[in-house]
Amino acid sequence: MKRIAAALAALTLGAAVAAAPAVVSAWGNTGHRLIGVAAVRGLPDEMPAFLRTPGASAEVGELSREPDRTKGAGQPHDRERDTAHFVDMDDAGRIINAGGPSIDALPRLKSEYDAALIAAGLDVDDAGYLPYAIMDGYQQLARDFATWRVLNAAERRETDPGKRAWYREDRQRREALILRDMGYLGHYVGDGSQPHHTTVHYNGWSRDVPNPDGFTTSRQTHGAFEGAFTARAARLDAVEAAMAAPALDGFDLRARVPAYLKMTLAEVRPFYVLEKAGGFGEGDARGAAFVMARLAAGASELRDLYVLAWRDSADDSIGWPAVKVAEVEAGTADPWLAMYGED
Repeated sequence: MKRIAAALAALTLGAAVAAAPAVVSAWGNTGHRLIGVAAVRGLPDEMPAFLRTPGASAEVGELSREPDRTKGAGQPHDRERDTAHFVDMDDAGRIINAGGPSIDALPRLKSEYDAALIAAGLDVDDAGYLPYAIMDGYQQLARDFATWRVLNAAERRETDPGKRAWYREDRQRREALILRDMGYLGHYVGDGSQPHHTTVHYNGWSRDVPNPDGFTTSRQTHGAFEGAFTARAARLDAVEAAMAAPALDGFDLRARVPAYLKMTLAEVRPFYVLEKAGGFGEGDARGAAFVMARLAAGASELRDLYVLAWRDSADDSIGWPAVKVAEVEAGTADPWLAMYGED
């Protein structure tokens, strides 16, 4: 609740703040677009051809903004979704404070996470649930890919013209959904690369904890960084050049997401040190480099999660009655009833 209230208060502070997005909109439009575009442009040849096009990268870049653009629908819509964009950790990686769950030991379900926060006397809305938003988005995309694999294989083999036409149309529908869900996952992975979306110091250093280094407590800190400064400094070529090599071995979703968010948390103090040194002034190369590194971290992680979701989908089962993706792709199972339905 306090995070949302701070965002609304920031919008009343004058023209300088009005030029930047509310503090709950990590990266603003520019950053989210660049993360989505760079991730898709970095996909390897093993991914479906419809994703490895300029049109697909542009589409995912635009759709990566969508979770911010849907805000303001009312309740319960906004309350359920606004808290998906962040997770407020203390400097040790515990949610809000030492009494909260550790990012390394998150409960299996979000409902269990909420219960743990309440038991610790913490406000669920203050904590945020970004790790679960990322994991949910990944799992949805893997299901999308599994469905696409089945439809694509069935369309190529089907000899009945009516069934083949339906497979083609449903594959096209699934491709549109895949782009949409890649955008949504891209948004939350992008949020996770913005240091302010992983910390209790989300908009100036928290006034609830000691501040011996005298870091700024300005409530304009968050919006000015991710909005106007990022829009001026960020460049797609620089983001792509800074992206890490793929890291695809030994994947465990429940370990990977916390590790990613902890890497971003480690950049919170460097951000405030740089801010104190004036590094985010207009045209400052130090601030530009920081932005580029953070956007590249988001794009690298997103690219990898796209590839991993694609690989995971090969071992999935889909539809009802369920069929194994591998059997349909091998031509040993007929997916018609699983895909079209028998009722």
